[in-house]
Amino acid sequence: VGWDDWIVAPPGYDAYYCHGECSYPLAEHMNTTNHAIIQTMVNSVNPSSVPKACCVPTALNSISMLYLDDDDKKVVLKNYKEMT
Repeated sequence: VGWDDWIVAPPGYDAYYCHGECSYPLAEHMNTTNHAIIQTMVNSVNPSSVPKACCVPTALNSISMLYLDDDDKKVVLKNYKEMT
């Protein structure tokens, strides 16, 4: 994205893309929202009306980043929560 002139580390970041279909009936071990349950039920009756519910992460880890401040004079270490 062209930020390598002010970000010192890490050299890159994999944002990933979490995806996956949750088929009806939904398993008990899934941390399912009411919206996902209704969407899955509607999809099972009429698939063209709404897409299947999508599986997403329930927890994310932090990432540390070293970067130059606005004046390019100090290196700052910051921990960004819920990034990976």
